[in-house]
Amino acid sequence: MQFIEVHGYRRAFRMAGSGPPLLLIHGISDSSGTWAPVFDGLAEHYTVLAPDLLGHGESDKPRADYAVAAYANGMRDLLSVLGIERVTLVGHSLGGGIVMQFAYQFPERVERLALVCPAGMGAGVHPVFRLATMPGAGPGLMALTSWPVRTVVRASIPVVDGIGGLGLGPDADYVLRLYSRLSDTAARNAFLRTIRAAADRRGQSITMLDRGYLAAHLPTLIIGGTRDTVIPSDHAELAHRAFPGSMLEIFEGAGHFPHHYDPDRFVKLIRAFIDSTQPAVFDPQRWQRTLRRGKPIVALPSLDAAPG
Repeated sequence: MQFIEVHGYRRAFRMAGSGPPLLLIHGISDSSGTWAPVFDGLAEHYTVLAPDLLGHGESDKPRADYAVAAYANGMRDLLSVLGIERVTLVGHSLGGGIVMQFAYQFPERVERLALVCPAGMGAGVHPVFRLATMPGAGPGLMALTSWPVRTVVRASIPVVDGIGGLGLGPDADYVLRLYSRLSDTAARNAFLRTIRAAADRRGQSITMLDRGYLAAHLPTLIIGGTRDTVIPSDHAELAHRAFPGSMLEIFEGAGHFPHHYDPDRFVKLIRAFIDSTQPAVFDPQRWQRTLRRGKPIVALPSLDAAPG
């Protein structure tokens, strides 16, 4: 773990290896530690940078902007401070939404995208995240993350796993560790600000479905798990449809963390993806032409649509 100050805030990150830069971005309430099963394998071939997002892990947790656009700006600034101009981005869950937003805001800095069970592909999300956006969620979450309640929650996981749509499947142990981190007030407040910037009672509100066509020139890999209960597994297929020319890889039996379920396959997949594609080169004129004639491949629901 290393630390650097950006805009007066301490940013934690892990960095190792040599070769083409690879930026790994974790999901909500997680940290760079999520990449531990694949970090060394990737660092044998690339310069791997895995930050703790602001409000997460060992990075500072200020009262600040936790929208995906702000996270994308933070990643640009971290790369600039470290002297890295262009990267291949790998984003997991909310991190998938962040790397898509990064590619939208800073297309000249992106060589490839790999989206792992990405957010931003539809409203669907585990009911717990919807509840976290509701009034009173702060005090409720404080109570739910107290030690006695955490003990009860852990004991009830086998029962909950039997209830359709509520279980965590193969991710239960890891998600419980993430949940326990929210007993820290600063981490809990950052989580609430982040989820409320990305979702509401109807589910996810962030989306790249309306702008995926802009990535037609950008090599994109999408990875999903058949047992993902955090974000519906069919969102990987939605992403594949929304990003022209993208590659789709499904991990049979994996939940929301394919890089934990089969690390060796994940490393080989990222390596094959990078080796088989040329880094994108940003062309402002092509970007302009695409904007003028492009249309979303996947239609978005209207604001008056019934809650999903």
